This record gives sequence, C-alpha cells and structure tokens, in this order.
Amino acid sequence: MEAFQVHKGKLAVLNRSNVDTDQIIPKQFLKRIERTGYGRFAFFDWRYLNDGTDNPEFELNKPEAAGASILVAGENFGCGSSREHAPWALGDYGFKVIIAPSFADIFHQNCLKNGLLPIRIEETFHQQLIQRASNPHLECTIDLEKQEIRDGEMVLYSFTVDPYWKDMLLNGHDEISLTFMYEEQIAEYEKSRRVWMS
Repeated sequence: MEAFQVHKGKLAVLNRSNVDTDQIIPKQFLKRIERTGYGRFAFFDWRYLNDGTDNPEFELNKPEAAGASILVAGENFGCGSSREHAPWALGDYGFKVIIAPSFADIFHQNCLKNGLLPIRIEETFHQQLIQRASNPHLECTIDLEKQEIRDGEMVLYSFTVDPYWKDMLLNGHDEISLTFMYEEQIAEYEKSRRVWMS
C-alpha cells in the first residue's frame, strides 16, 4: 500500500447526509474481482443521466470539482452495507482524503485498511471548509504526521487519528504486509509445533 504522509490537493464538496455505500458504488458493479476500475462507477446513479451522459446537477460533475483529491462529505458518510468496494471506488476515482463530521464505523475502518484517510471534524469547521471550497483554486494540505489540515502555512484544523492506523498509513502497511514483517518468527513457530498425522 502507498504510504500517506502529506497530501496537498483540491477540495470537492458532497454535502449530503447519510450517503450510503450503495450510492458510493451501486451493487450491480460489485462483480469485478480486482480492486481497481471502480472509479468510473462511483456515485453512478447521481453522476449520470439515463442516457449515460454526465448529470450537470451532480456536485462532483461541476467544473470546480474537477481534479479534486479531497472530498468534503456530510454527516454519517458511508453508512449502509459494509462493502469494501466503497473505499476502492473513492480511491480509484482519485480521492486520497475524506473529511466529514461523522462516518459509519465499518466504512471508516475500511478506508484506513485501504489507504484512504478519513478525517472527522467538528460541525463548525465543516461549514467553514465548505465555504472555503467555493474557491475553485483553493488547495489544502493534509499532514498526517502533524495531524493538521493547512492552507499554506496556516493551520485550519487539528484532527485526531488512531495511533495504530496512523503508523500503518505513514509506513504504507496493510494488515497483510504487516504479517509478512514477522515471516521469520512465524516460520520458527511453525517448526516448533507438533506434526499431526492424519
């Protein structure tokens, strides 16, 4: 997994409450066996019209959202079913960071496991960030080591993150790569076990 340390990017706003995983990646697109290729289906029902063309009313289709890598979402983002495809779709779409007042617990965990940084913020700052994002040229810096959201050198917000997941993201580890770090110890343990004959 790619390490996450500092990310600078443009903001896009999807200020809708209770956006569930079936809106993030509808069920008909869950047939792929790879983790890639889901970005084009993200928010499919909102993103496209019935004829397959872009819906000009959808927030992420507006010109000011083009190229954004930081999503400012509404409360309880990622609720609904526990599909891991939701963070896969968001990451493949191009997002590195999701900022919201609250997340569904399983979605929040799935983001961390897949290299996306979900940041919980207070409602007051959420409104401020939405106002700031109306400037299409605004970029924010997300510094995971310092746990800061910055505009240039100015700290806009200090966020919290679980120390275990902070370390995992900073070093680009997932739970599988973490297991491989102990491969020698695991092999030694396996040698010490009794062999059971069937």
